[in-house]
Amino acid sequence: MKRLFFPLAPSLAALAFATTALPAGAEPAAAKLVADKSQIVFVSKQMGVPVEGTFKKFDAQVAFDPKKPEGGTVALQIDTASAGFGVPMSDAELPKQPWFDAAHFPQASFQSSAIKALGDGKFEMAGKLTIKGIAKYVTVPVSIAAAGGKDAVATGSFTIQRLDYKVGDGEWTDTSMVGNEVQVRFKFTLAGFGAL
Repeated sequence: MKRLFFPLAPSLAALAFATTALPAGAEPAAAKLVADKSQIVFVSKQMGVPVEGTFKKFDAQVAFDPKKPEGGTVALQIDTASAGFGVPMSDAELPKQPWFDAAHFPQASFQSSAIKALGDGKFEMAGKLTIKGIAKYVTVPVSIAAAGGKDAVATGSFTIQRLDYKVGDGEWTDTSMVGNEVQVRFKFTLAGFGAL
């Protein structure tokens, strides 16, 4: 029996992070991602059963003033070979051509284009998410809270369709084996974010 794999992790991750970092304003200050206090989790259904994976390597450039988010920008890069479920056989398959094809597309990316403040530390971020060379515009809700000093924590979740990015190509387009819908949950700690 073949193992099912969820290849949308990078794209989700990228989007999640972008959403977190972006809410900024005019003349935004740069914030730094604290990698060991940040995470991206993706959940797909394999034969109807939810399976959780993580994306381990990503970076971002964040310029964000939460009081003037319209002027903020966020760029996110995700190492597509770092997606995994913690199961060696499955993790070895994810970088291959049917899934992330890391040899040809080593990075997934997100570039913000608009940030909107919704009040009470909540923001809506829009931008271009690119996975396997396929770019689509996405909108992600993000909540940002102070975490002591000049640190902040951005959290949120959103859903993407893996087949939109050809993640799980060929025989893996059968959604009865691996579901098309992938939920992404993220938590990003940002140092030097500024007052909320």
